[in-house]
Amino acid sequence: MRLTIPLAVSRGGVLTQRRRRQWSKATTIVLFLLPSLALFVLFVIIPVVQAAHYSLYDWSGLGGLDDYTGLKNYQTLFNDPVFLTALKNNFLIATLSLLTQLPSALALALLINRRVPGRTFFRTVFFLPYILSEVVTGLIWSFIYNPQNGLIAGLLRQLNPSVTPPALLADQHTVLLAIFVAMCWKYFGFHLVLYVAGLQNIPEEVLEAAQIDGASGWQVTRHVTLPLLGSTIRLSVFLSILGSLQYFDLIWVMSDGGPVNASETMATYLIHFGLQRFALGYGSAVGVVMFGLCLVFALLYQRVIMRQDLVGGSVL
Repeated sequence: MRLTIPLAVSRGGVLTQRRRRQWSKATTIVLFLLPSLALFVLFVIIPVVQAAHYSLYDWSGLGGLDDYTGLKNYQTLFNDPVFLTALKNNFLIATLSLLTQLPSALALALLINRRVPGRTFFRTVFFLPYILSEVVTGLIWSFIYNPQNGLIAGLLRQLNPSVTPPALLADQHTVLLAIFVAMCWKYFGFHLVLYVAGLQNIPEEVLEAAQIDGASGWQVTRHVTLPLLGSTIRLSVFLSILGSLQYFDLIWVMSDGGPVNASETMATYLIHFGLQRFALGYGSAVGVVMFGLCLVFALLYQRVIMRQDLVGGSVL
């Protein structure tokens, strides 16, 4: 005798199995995300909340939080000309990166991406400085800039024995530019490799079709290559500006924020006027401002500039 299963029961079983699979998938995702989420909450969210709380007190880091001052730390911060100089230096570094470092890396990436001999060698050579630590890079360039026995001093004396080599790191008018050259040397290869990777993902058939239609090399680059590379360029700009807003290592090693606070940034300012002076409440206010600037920029940039990338667009 043949048994028949009612249609409603069959559909109910299918729906139950589907729900079980969905719950199983969701549980697997949550279990994989929990360790990262726990670390993010522990080392990012909780410190930010604590810093925002400490910034409302005049606190040395020792003892309890007894002297509540409200927003006085922030008022003092934005009235301090040294902090305003540090803020200006952060934006100056970001501007110089956008105007010099990234366009140069993009131009060289377009050149290396062509079938020229030794392009792998050039990629490797330009990427090697990025592997070095910030401290090693700072020491190397401090020696290069040394006015007594540095590389630049030696070259100048070879050309003119009577010349007095400039002390670039001791001059408040040149120190930030000198450090920026070292920053470019270190991070140029990172952006170069990023652009080369993006160029290699562009189908050659698209470029060949444009050439067959009569487009010149410049027209192919301007109207085909760069638009298809748009998402990579936007990501490179995003990383460059975020890094510039919180830059610390090279400046600390090469100039310690000097001379006369000429190369101070928000991060070095936090160390000098927060930790070293045992003013952790004031230093927390600096950290909150840094976090706020980076967060606002990241949200606005992703919302306005990178929005098309998040939905799969690729128009420059």
